[in-house]
Amino acid sequence: MTRLLRTDLIIVDDIGLLPVSPDAAENFYRLVDAAYERRALAVSSNLHPSGFDEIMPKTLATATVDRLLHHAHIVVTQGDSFRLAQATSGKGVKALN
Repeated sequence: MTRLLRTDLIIVDDIGLLPVSPDAAENFYRLVDAAYERRALAVSSNLHPSGFDEIMPKTLATATVDRLLHHAHIVVTQGDSFRLAQATSGKGVKALN
């Protein structure tokens, strides 16, 4: 944790794809809390922040989202996945020889 907090920007990608263990949920909260108002933190997820209680206990989810959204810049994207679109159209896919 100390090493992570030495960086200027911490990126957590795809949080919420799978449920997390209680230890992982607590560690994610601890990371968010430690970075809160001290470091830049970027989090990507397919979940709306109100759905974080689906992947972690409600009390941790509430505290985590509270810190994530305070002073946040939220970017909401829409549309189909570029990777899925490329895969289903045959673009970007190379046959194994």
